[in-house]
Amino acid sequence: MTKTSRRHTPYMVQPEYRIYEMNKRLQSRTEDSDNLWWDAFATEFFEDDATLTLSFCLEDGPKRYTIGRTLIPRYFSTVFEGGVTDLYYILKHSKESYHNSSITVDCDQCTMVTQHGKPMFTKVCTEGRLILEFTFDDLMRIKTWHFTIRQYRELVPRSILAMHAQDPQVLDQLSKNITRMGLTNFTLNYLRLCVILEPMQELMSRHKTYNLSPQDCLKTCLFQKWQRMVAPPAEPTRQPTTKRRKRKNSTSSTSNSSAGNNANSTGSKKKTTAANLSLSSQVPGLGAIPNCSLNPGRDGDLCHSTAVTPSGQFKEKH
Repeated sequence: MTKTSRRHTPYMVQPEYRIYEMNKRLQSRTEDSDNLWWDAFATEFFEDDATLTLSFCLEDGPKRYTIGRTLIPRYFSTVFEGGVTDLYYILKHSKESYHNSSITVDCDQCTMVTQHGKPMFTKVCTEGRLILEFTFDDLMRIKTWHFTIRQYRELVPRSILAMHAQDPQVLDQLSKNITRMGLTNFTLNYLRLCVILEPMQELMSRHKTYNLSPQDCLKTCLFQKWQRMVAPPAEPTRQPTTKRRKRKNSTSSTSNSSAGNNANSTGSKKKTTAANLSLSSQVPGLGAIPNCSLNPGRDGDLCHSTAVTPSGQFKEKH
């Protein structure tokens, strides 16, 4: 009994201990930490198919951003690029639930603490609800991260206020917020950029795997997406039934052959009509791509007048 209790004790505290290890790894970051360091950080604490979601409300309404594993390292690096010198998470009264292959940690009182060195020395406490899903294995990496921000506080030391008590301009500068809902402008701009980058992950992955040009990657992705949209659903397998064969007369066979010819002509008309439809009417979200139709060009290419520039923007060829 003693051995069994000791064996299960580490698993009960391991999810929160992983957050402690992540805080410790973030504190070991230096100014020379490059993209390789951030990718190794994400590999240590996040699964290969992990997603990170942030929900908060700004002046223009509620926002919700979800990024994949390839964009997570850059997200954490943008926090420090915005003037943050220290970042760690505090979990209070979290609840754990165990499943077959995962562990869920739900913390309604989570605080993300960031220490800012510029434009002024400020400590920002961002409070909200953090829901984490860990894989139940030896690595204990995060599969889903969802942080809902409710409120934030920016704390300025009294010593700085006393130092500039006689300078109204400095006091006015100190009274202004340096973050928006606890997030820096660098992080917010990156999250807005991820709205464009996240759908292009398929193009980037195809380009990296098959070494295709951006135009060819766009052609194949659009064609495969169109095929998934217009492909008929798979018919369920029917069990063979044993029936007695009946002799058909010549009248019924003639009527069946004429009906079959009519069905074939109708099917050919449907195929011709589907071939003349543009991708913008079949695939949602492709209306902004010009001259992208199912009619192939002289060389048999799809979307032969659309290309992607190296900067990631669509450009129409003439």
